[in-house]
Amino acid sequence: MGTLHRNGGAKKSSESARLILVTILGVLFGFFIGFSFPTLSLRKINLSSGIISSLDVISDRSKFSRTEPSESTVKIYVPTNPRGAESLPPGIIEAESDFFLRRLWGEPSEDVKKKPKYLVTFTVGLDQKSNIDKGVKKFSQDFQILLFHYDGQTSEWDDLEWSKNAIHISVRRQTKWWYAKRFLHPDIVAAYEYIFMWDEDLGVDHFNGDKYIQLVKKHGLEISQPGLEPNNGLTWQMTKRRGDREVHKDTEEKPGWCTDPHLPPCAAFVEIMAPVFSREAWRCVWHMLQNDLVHGWGLDFALRRCVEPAHEKIGVVDSQWIVHQVIPSLGNQGQSENGKAPWEGVRARCRNEWNMFQKRLADADKAYTSQMGKG
Repeated sequence: MGTLHRNGGAKKSSESARLILVTILGVLFGFFIGFSFPTLSLRKINLSSGIISSLDVISDRSKFSRTEPSESTVKIYVPTNPRGAESLPPGIIEAESDFFLRRLWGEPSEDVKKKPKYLVTFTVGLDQKSNIDKGVKKFSQDFQILLFHYDGQTSEWDDLEWSKNAIHISVRRQTKWWYAKRFLHPDIVAAYEYIFMWDEDLGVDHFNGDKYIQLVKKHGLEISQPGLEPNNGLTWQMTKRRGDREVHKDTEEKPGWCTDPHLPPCAAFVEIMAPVFSREAWRCVWHMLQNDLVHGWGLDFALRRCVEPAHEKIGVVDSQWIVHQVIPSLGNQGQSENGKAPWEGVRARCRNEWNMFQKRLADADKAYTSQMGKG
């Protein structure tokens, strides 16, 4: 009996020792695994479509420990946010803005009593002050006025009552397309249904801003311009005013000018002196503006790319018409060379830019077509 007791005790002692050894080996193995893989990284855990954000859980090697778990970083990542704002919660983002004037005191909600619906821009010099004054008065309070001053003179406009509520941007010797690319980003002018991009030398005796907007909406025009007085200076046949209608969208040009009746200059065409863009059309046009090409020649032939169908959504408003006075005010801001007038150098660059723009479009079309063919 005593022998049996000793054998049983020895057996139990052997099993206990084996269990202890296995436990120790397990602990050492676990420690080895933990030491070899100390960093846990989970990238962009995509949640259901109802939850628009993703979480990027980033754990730094030096911070990830049993004693300091609260120091790990959690970063919000929202791919649908505007570029640069992916790390912000969507509720705090104000991607769009406007030119509404705000007070320096009081409640923000009471700042703007009446919000203009449309934006009118003129690129101006002081010599055309009287003409611009007449033009601005053709627009009601539904229109926000923005002046781009290419001669640096802004305080000289303070005596005009409307000037106090206008936006003044002054950079010397620049064109309206230079200003547009830098100050009229689509997200900045998103509050306005239509954007007028006008020159300073326009006669507006037969124009009314409110009536013009009514006709643009009535005829579904995304890109438009007022008709031009047909007996004043050189102009395209398409943009000449017709006295027997409200709006026209096509025309007949000289033989050989139009390869397709739905394409410029016989349709889908307005000139760059006084174009008017819908908010949606401007978002496309702004992206097409070249950063280094500032005169806009050739742009009028490409505007059709921003609306569809272009021959139906681009047109000329005949019953609200203007006169192009052809005053080379900005052209005279150029530099005289070899005895030539300043405007001659400006026109030479205009022609050069037109060729460059056409080539860039052709090259871009060719590259895109080639890429799509490979796909």
